Amino acid sequence: MENPNNIPRLSRLSAILTLLQSKRVITSTEIANKFGVSKRTAYRDIKALVLSGIPIFTEEGKGYSLVEGYTLPPIMFTEQEANALMTAEELISKNKDKSLIDNHSSAISKIKSVLRFSKKEKAEILSERIAYFNNFAKEITSDNLSTIQIAITNLELVKIKYLSISKNELTKREIEPQALYHSNENWILIAWCNLRNDYREFRLDKIETLEVLNKHFLSRNFNLIEYFKSYNQ
Repeated sequence: MENPNNIPRLSRLSAILTLLQSKRVITSTEIANKFGVSKRTAYRDIKALVLSGIPIFTEEGKGYSLVEGYTLPPIMFTEQEANALMTAEELISKNKDKSLIDNHSSAISKIKSVLRFSKKEKAEILSERIAYFNNFAKEITSDNLSTIQIAITNLELVKIKYLSISKNELTKREIEPQALYHSNENWILIAWCNLRNDYREFRLDKIETLEVLNKHFLSRNFNLIEYFKSYNQ
């Protein structure tokens, strides 16, 4: 693997620009750690980007971000990056949630549109020569993942009809979606359940109906790592 300290400055500036596009805010410490440089060098790199005409806004006490509304030309991917995207496409296509498959397919189509012709041709060859044997029959068991993801980030209350696995009974609940994880080919939603007044886990394939309500809940400052730690105790 290439040592970050050996990356030419021009390549590093380009990589920092890509980082700025991918995150709302980045810090000088984050830049320094990622590229193996000092914080002073990170400051100089940001200043160089600003002097070159990139509208970078400094948020005091937070970090750097691109001025809202500023767009950059399409990013060119390396062959290795394009291959990684094709591999991810095959993995996602075997997922059991239709909304994830459809949205990822749409995103990949947009990404493919900026690939150079030679890389695009090679990526297509690779996509035909990768197999992922989980869910080989392409069974679809849910279509709610994308809706739930939006509800999580927007702190939106959700009403569901849920088929309990252990009791085999259908219950109606209002829940505050907090996080998602994937296990044994199923997506699991962690939510605060107002019916039980505690955190509960819901398999997406057992949610029979789902409605996002026009209500918002207060953040519980949920931490997924801490949740798993307490769950495993």
